[in-house]
Amino acid sequence: MTVSPQIAIDDTRVWLERAVIGLNLCPFAKGVHVKGQVHYAVSGATDPEALLRDLDLELKQLLALEASARDTTLLIAPDCLADFLDFNDFLAEADRLLVDLDLDGVLQIAPLHPLFQFAGTLDDDITNYTNRSPYPTLHLLREDSIDRAVAAFPNAERIFEVNMQTMEQLGAAGWAALGVGPSSIKPA
Repeated sequence: MTVSPQIAIDDTRVWLERAVIGLNLCPFAKGVHVKGQVHYAVSGATDPEALLRDLDLELKQLLALEASARDTTLLIAPDCLADFLDFNDFLAEADRLLVDLDLDGVLQIAPLHPLFQFAGTLDDDITNYTNRSPYPTLHLLREDSIDRAVAAFPNAERIFEVNMQTMEQLGAAGWAALGVGPSSIKPA
């Protein structure tokens, strides 16, 4: 690995705390984080096939536990799918795996990537940073947990819009000041 599994986890945890929770990009993240219900898994995969095998394992392990023990998993792949377009193409395989395991509607996979880019935006558009993690990451979520969180959160449909406004107000310099990239390029 280019980084140790522990560094990948530490970098991802810092990103979660400072960006996702700190900027309130996901109002549901703080509760599961504080309760210790976020599982960090690091894949040693260097190719999509190996990552798909690790994804299969993590999906099964997530379901094997009660949500109170593990509500969500962040599968971090520091050495795989560095190119965002390749990562984006991989998501079709990941979704196919959900269907093959009969987990469509039970779990979902949210994509996070250091070069994440929403359709119709330029690569340097600050709004892309809402989904920019230190390493290529697959966020495995329980549909039931999402439904409960959305039901408890007023105006959940506005989260995306609020996030865009937050990022535009923060700007590139504000994002950089968070220091939420891979350790090797974090500001000192």
